[in-house]
Amino acid sequence: MQSERVASRSADPRDLRDSRESRNGTPQLDAVSLGIIEQLQEDGRRPYAAIGKAVGLSEAAVRQRVQKLLDQGVMQIVAVTDPLTVGFRRQAMVGINADGDLEPVAEALTAMQEVEYVVMTAGSFDILAEIVCEDDDHLLDVINKRIRVLPGVRSTESFVYLKLKKQTYMWGTR
Repeated sequence: MQSERVASRSADPRDLRDSRESRNGTPQLDAVSLGIIEQLQEDGRRPYAAIGKAVGLSEAAVRQRVQKLLDQGVMQIVAVTDPLTVGFRRQAMVGINADGDLEPVAEALTAMQEVEYVVMTAGSFDILAEIVCEDDDHLLDVINKRIRVLPGVRSTESFVYLKLKKQTYMWGTR
């Protein structure tokens, strides 16, 4: 089914062009590149030969496409762990309100090892940061002694995870 979807995307010869940059500097992905990404999202260790068969390219062409996608920063190939199984028993999303320029606060959060995700937002919070910690004491330490003391941070609100129901990385090609 996956390869049928890729094949149908690739039927138009105009779609066989390689990834190029759009006017705003972001890479434009053709159907073949999207198919390669989908294959790797299903299994990041899938052999290039198998990917090539699914998207209609040679193994060497897939290898080149993958390298270009990596070089362009379109994707990363990483091992994703379940924090609970590797000793991190507490996760939380922290909403942060700040005064002035948000960039220095976001940069300081990005530099913290426990912070996995930082996004500047419009709405109730200026910044959202996902934190992964060993336990409640570790979480308290990060929030109280490292985040709340950052210059510009006005307030924080923590949302402790009780149970993670869905975490997916498959949104990249829909």
